[in-house]
This record gives sequence, C-alpha cells and structure tokens, in this order.
Amino acid sequence: MCFFQRDLMSPPDQKPSGSVALYWDFENLHAALCEARQEGSYSKQDNRFKVQDPLVNIQAVIDFASSYGPLAINRAYCNWQYFGRYRDVLLHNAMELIQLFPPGASAKNGADIRLCLDAMEDLGRFGHIGTVVIVSGDSDYMPIAQKIKAFGRRVVGLGGRTTTNAHWATSCHEFHFYEDVISP
Repeated sequence: MCFFQRDLMSPPDQKPSGSVALYWDFENLHAALCEARQEGSYSKQDNRFKVQDPLVNIQAVIDFASSYGPLAINRAYCNWQYFGRYRDVLLHNAMELIQLFPPGASAKNGADIRLCLDAMEDLGRFGHIGTVVIVSGDSDYMPIAQKIKAFGRRVVGLGGRTTTNAHWATSCHEFHFYEDVISP
C-alpha cells in the first residue's frame, strides 16, 4: 500500500524507465523496527551498542526496489560491527556495505551525510539511473529528495510506520511503509 504518491514524471500506471539506485540508512530502519516492538528499546545507550538480532526483511525490500527496474546500486550505510547476524542475507544480495564508525557518543547523521553525498555523485555519473529508493524515515533526507527531483529522477522512500517523519514522506514522489512492503 502506498502511503503517498505524487508522480510528476509518468502516467500513474507506468513505471519510470532506467535503473534503480537503492540506498539504505540501515540502522534507521532497524531502530524503527526495534522501537515498534518495544518503545525505547533501541534508543537506550546500552542496547544500541550491542550485537543486534536481525529484524529487517532485506529480500522484501530488494524485491520492492527491483519492481521499479533493475538494481544498479544496492548500498547500505551502518556501523556494521553490531549487525553481523545479517551477514548471509547481505552477501546473498550483493549489498555494498559502507562502514561508518561513530565519531562521537551521539553518532548522529553520519549515515545521512555519506548517503546524500554518494547519491549526488552517483546521479551525476550514471545517467541510466531513473529511480532512487531511500530506505529511511528520517527527515534529514528532505533536501536530497529535492535534489533528486531537480536531476529529473524519481525518488521513492521507504520507512517504518511509527517512526517516519511525515515531511520526509511528502518530499518523495512515492513513499511506502516497510510494514506494507513485507506483508503479503
């Protein structure tokens, strides 16, 4: 189910052409799923810096992104030292993992900044990318949505139902909740 759809590029029944770039703010989605299970469970300092149980259905998200066209980029940003239990599914899906060590105690915005810089560089280099899918519910991605649109590309967001910022969702041509994507 689509939370929000505003397609300025093609008729409603037609998918855009070109390849897909899939960018994951992986910890953002994982944290949203933890919080959905039990409020406050992930944000506690001691829980955040421990080995995490797998909660994200990676294959479902990749299948969703692939519905827009062939995946050209599948890149995920995270401090992977705590997410080793995802190893097999990440390798199976040939995901490019970007390791982000937090520079301070808050560890804020490291993935956001790197993801945005990489997305802009990729859009400038690869003209075949027609759709950009960003997996996050974070409002920090609003400016990148505007830039992607300025490049004439489609931006699709995907985030957790209870933690997604409404302004981020409306910044996208389409926004979907993760919970709707994984349900049959």
